[in-house]
Amino acid sequence: MQAKQTTIYIGSDHAGYEMKEALKKYIGEKADFKAVDLGAFSQDSLDYPDIAREVCEKIVDEKGSLGILICGTGIGMMMSANKREGIRAAVCTVELMAKMARLHNDANVLCLGSRIIGMDLAKNIVDTFLTTPFENEERHVRRIAKMEPNAKPANPEESC
Repeated sequence: MQAKQTTIYIGSDHAGYEMKEALKKYIGEKADFKAVDLGAFSQDSLDYPDIAREVCEKIVDEKGSLGILICGTGIGMMMSANKREGIRAAVCTVELMAKMARLHNDANVLCLGSRIIGMDLAKNIVDTFLTTPFENEERHVRRIAKMEPNAKPANPEESC
């Protein structure tokens, strides 16, 4: 019996199209993950917030899924994704950023910049992001809860 695959929703704008296509294939070769492409489907210009919305909606609807968003720098995708409730997107340019985003922040969306990093580094960052579990320590859970839009104001005595 095959273990359940984690769904990875992947999307890009025109600037990230080539990297998205390569990473989609790369993820597809892994037994534990299934890549689902939500666009762009060509290098024709399009607006990255539309793709970020599509990917984030799927992640919120499917508990346990993850997302990868790619644009020129990763910044626009990250900013767009983080407007969505339940999304914790992190732009990562090195493996350590991906590790800490998952380990301490339970990031569910990885944002990459195709004009910032090369393909080999992108693959290493993706591997790190997909294989690093959330640490689930109380302090991290508490801090993540405070990121949500309806979070109560912080009590300074609790923030240590």
